[in-house]
Amino acid sequence: MSYFKYGKINLYYEERGNLSSEKVVVFFNGVMASTNSWVNQISLFEKLDFRIVLHDFKGQLLSDKPSGPYTFSEHAEETKALLEHLKIDRAHFIGTSYGGEVALKFAMIYPEMVETIAVINSVTELDEVLKFFIKGWKALAEAKDPENFFYGMLPTIYHNTYIENNLDLIKNRANTFNHLPHDYFTGQIELYKTFEQDVTMTDSLHLITCPTMVICGEEDILKPKKFSKIIANNIKNSEYITIPDCGHVTIFEKPKELNSILAGFILKNLL
Repeated sequence: MSYFKYGKINLYYEERGNLSSEKVVVFFNGVMASTNSWVNQISLFEKLDFRIVLHDFKGQLLSDKPSGPYTFSEHAEETKALLEHLKIDRAHFIGTSYGGEVALKFAMIYPEMVETIAVINSVTELDEVLKFFIKGWKALAEAKDPENFFYGMLPTIYHNTYIENNLDLIKNRANTFNHLPHDYFTGQIELYKTFEQDVTMTDSLHLITCPTMVICGEEDILKPKKFSKIIANNIKNSEYITIPDCGHVTIFEKPKELNSILAGFILKNLL
């Protein structure tokens, strides 16, 4: 396990793929996830001979969980410091949900380090339904009952078809929550607060000038496609695509379709 110390914060990170490659892709996790959530994408970019960087944001599973809330600018600054530590000047960035929002902020603040960004099921503003979803998540996290937390948030992130076809897998995932460290929920609460207080950035999207791919599950009820359309409509050099029969967790629900989109988008921008 590798850790990068930035100030008083220890950030967990991994490197995979061809570490000498000039082609670099950086993955940004969803809020509840860790680096292992990208297993379906890592194998693809290993085959494409990329250097791959993953890390847990502060507040996430394997990184420190200081008191917050944090800001998306802080996440971006800490990522920049990590990449400089790894002697990486530029990269392609792929983020899902909370991670996509960090990718957007990173592209605004550090455009010189960004080749492309791909954001999956992300938002740059809130509506009342989303606010209540997050309020419910906070209440579940505060209760610190692992399986109840998992099943409580389950309907907000997975599409019905995926649930029907993966009941055993979902039961196994619920069980893994029983083995999470106690401070996992402390970090989650701080991250939810960060999202509530700092995700509004639609007015700054025009600052993003790199090639941008905006992806959304057609049936995402947590962060519906109207939010992805807002992002795409406010970034000049962007593409927008929806994936049918897919909820919020596209990286698990439709990995083959997502990988085709990501590979095509990034490879064409290498030419």
